[in-house]
Amino acid sequence: MSAWLRGYDSSNGTTSEQSSRTAPQEGQRRYEEYAYVLDFTQRAKSSTVRGREGMIIQAIGEERLTLLELLGTQNMSIEVAERVYIGREGRDKVMSVLGRLEYDSISQSAKNELPSIIEKIVKANQKRFIDYINTAQPITPRIHALELIPGIGKTYMMTIIRERDRKKFESFVEIQQRVGLRDPAKLIAKRIIDEITGEARMNLFVRK
Repeated sequence: MSAWLRGYDSSNGTTSEQSSRTAPQEGQRRYEEYAYVLDFTQRAKSSTVRGREGMIIQAIGEERLTLLELLGTQNMSIEVAERVYIGREGRDKVMSVLGRLEYDSISQSAKNELPSIIEKIVKANQKRFIDYINTAQPITPRIHALELIPGIGKTYMMTIIRERDRKKFESFVEIQQRVGLRDPAKLIAKRIIDEITGEARMNLFVRK
């Protein structure tokens, strides 16, 4: 298998073809394993790699939550909101990860799909986000990281801290029941949207 097809290092936005030239020892970098499809065009030119064309897919990585451009495998069926494997070996629907996209460069259809797909990712990775709620700390003496999530002001923040000190949360439903915070998964998804669009001044969840 060629270097181009081996993987995408989302820590620096390079394709495997680029990163393989200066790759460090195995285990020092983490690669996206899965992405969710936001939009795709059966035949188009890449906006990130000159001269590449084919089935162009706009997607969001499941772990780092970065926007990605993928080259799909021709004659493979694919659907919006589908979770596709983009890891280093054994891909079927994706030939290669072409690069990272900025929010302004994705299609309007992709932008429209983004909120619901991010909420889907949050719910599918519940433990990861619950762990964040259970461990988040103050950013400054005046601002706690929990307060940066939409809908969580100082009152909810203090209640969350009091309740997690008593017993760690295990689910979004439990947070809602014990704290009274309505639909925490949707609130976290809203924060992720703000980070992707650049409206947030710092990132809690999106890793670039």
